[in-house]
Amino acid sequence: MKKLNYIALLPIGVFLVLYLGLGILFEYVMKIPMGFDNVPIVVAFLAAILTACLQNPKLHFDQKLEIMAQGVGDKNIITMLLIFLSAGSFVGIVGRSSAESVAYCMLSLIPARFSVAVLFVVACFVSVAMGTSVGTITLLVPIAAAVSKASGFDLPFCVGSVMGGAMFGDNLSFISDTTIAACNGQGCKMKDKFRENFGIAMPAAAATLIVILILSFQTTIKGHVSQPYNLIQVIPYVLVLIGGVVGINVFLVLLIGIGSGALIMLIGGYVEPVEMLIRMGNGVSGMFETCMVAILVAAMCALIREYGGFEALLGIIRKAFRGRRGGQLGMGLLVGAMDIATANNTVAIVMANPIAKEMAVEYGITPRKAASILDTFSCIFQGVIPYGAQMLVAISAVNELGSQISAFQVMPRLYYPMFLLISSLIAIVGVKGRRRCYRKIR
Repeated sequence: MKKLNYIALLPIGVFLVLYLGLGILFEYVMKIPMGFDNVPIVVAFLAAILTACLQNPKLHFDQKLEIMAQGVGDKNIITMLLIFLSAGSFVGIVGRSSAESVAYCMLSLIPARFSVAVLFVVACFVSVAMGTSVGTITLLVPIAAAVSKASGFDLPFCVGSVMGGAMFGDNLSFISDTTIAACNGQGCKMKDKFRENFGIAMPAAAATLIVILILSFQTTIKGHVSQPYNLIQVIPYVLVLIGGVVGINVFLVLLIGIGSGALIMLIGGYVEPVEMLIRMGNGVSGMFETCMVAILVAAMCALIREYGGFEALLGIIRKAFRGRRGGQLGMGLLVGAMDIATANNTVAIVMANPIAKEMAVEYGITPRKAASILDTFSCIFQGVIPYGAQMLVAISAVNELGSQISAFQVMPRLYYPMFLLISSLIAIVGVKGRRRCYRKIR
């Protein structure tokens, strides 16, 4: 057992002060649009790693480099990076037209009174298929604004429904960066984590849909939205979704999606070969920052663990949370706190992963349950914070269309994250058995 060393947690504090502090300064003091996105998260992590390297003078710098290299060279980290890049390539090929086709198809087939419910269901499907909540919001919020204008539904109601559906898929999708990070960090299969999450997310989604329908029947309808669509482009998403549910290897699933997407886009004449390659490159490039963050966090956490920082953090958690229920709640609050500080659920999971793995051993929590808790609670907090990328993208998209809306108007309409929190707490309270300690003496 390593000695408890609270000072070893200083690099995490440095990162949080830099990233959260600058983000708040840019967004709310200097009024810079998308202020948090203007904070270089990689630079903040580099400063944190520099802080870690300056600690513990007993170790030579070469030894610290070796420790960081061992952390980065972990099999789960390499697997995570490859999946990130493959998922980016898939989303780049298929593009945004597929998601819009699903939305316009359902809006044309279903009565206007159910338009907001349709937006929620479509957002759920698109986010599960695409694996990105921000991408789903970017695609569907303009449609939500059009629905609000044409049908008479409250704009925050429409936007909040899309955001809720986007977080549903962010939590369940097989190619979501949060799912990839949680599963690889805890060493569990994606299909196992999906089954664990499904029983939590579906009741929350059902409750959200019921609330949306109740509120929809209290609205006077003026008209509906009608646009052309092409459903053949949805096939790659469906194949990826089916492959993930069946349990096919994630790399094979992504190859099927990439191959089918390329064929459909080329044969249908939707894109030229050169443009398709550019799209693939852009999709992969969009994952570069996420990959770099995963590498830097792995390096930083390796040093913190070596210095005894994880033991110190676990010591705090042991005092505050007892038993398996307490351990699961502590794990959820841990990743939630990381998310509040970083405003990025993927980064929060990557940072919490090594600590959560120690907690899973300490409290007898299975890897699939640990992965589920990390993904679920990070989505809960990410789905409601007013400075998260999801909220900022939604507000920005609405404002670009000429409407004015604030995060605090949308937050009361975020029903899905609220119900997901209730569902998650019920799942934790239902856990039986006492804590079992499997901790090994190092």
